[in-house]
Amino acid sequence: MPSDPSRDLRFLKGYAFATTTLLVVLSLAAFREPKHPQFDEIDVGRINIVEKDGTPRLILSNKAQYPGLIIRGTEYPHPRGQAGILFFNDEGTENGGVGTSVAHDANGYHADGGLMFDQYMQDQTVGLVYTDDNGRRAAGLRVWDRPDIPIDSVIRRVQAIRAMPDGPEKTRAMEALRDAAGKTRVVVGKMRDSSAAVVLADAQGRPRLRLVVAPGGASRIEFLDEHGKVTRALSGTGDSSSH
Repeated sequence: MPSDPSRDLRFLKGYAFATTTLLVVLSLAAFREPKHPQFDEIDVGRINIVEKDGTPRLILSNKAQYPGLIIRGTEYPHPRGQAGILFFNDEGTENGGVGTSVAHDANGYHADGGLMFDQYMQDQTVGLVYTDDNGRRAAGLRVWDRPDIPIDSVIRRVQAIRAMPDGPEKTRAMEALRDAAGKTRVVVGKMRDSSAAVVLADAQGRPRLRLVVAPGGASRIEFLDEHGKVTRALSGTGDSSSH
């Protein structure tokens, strides 16, 4: 029996329509499929955000898996006893972070937290800091003056000093290294005695000017010499004194 051309045409049209519809449905399904795994909630000890070549850029970690000091991708032992977030620059060197910790002992507790930004190839140069020693709390902005010594050379010096036998020479070497590590130049915040203050220091880290508002509201401006002695003070009442 000869085929009916009109029926064949209807069949081909129906086949083409069905095939096209199926392709459209599959395309839409593929388009809506998430490109990455999705989770409502995960438990994880540490997350490393890295570039395609493995250079670290961000690390979120618990206390147990918190990394040491990472400089240009090389990690040096540096226990910190905290959990938090570390930021890294294009060279894979730590350049700031967010950290928090709390510890208990026979005298009570010590808690702290901070948001820090580091000088290039050095330690933190500006930060928001909170400390709490059993209820004696301080919080505020701090600015440090760091030397031009690269931090990796400082780490090598620390390792060499730690390898020295215990004694006065080792103690002096470590104190000299700390003294060269940088000084606090600016503090703005609430102090442990509940006063609010602005403290400005010289290049040696010695406070030279203090603006203070006591908990009760009394205010004063103090000028200090290199030994920390107040040489002149102005009170909020307009009285002034020199020493």
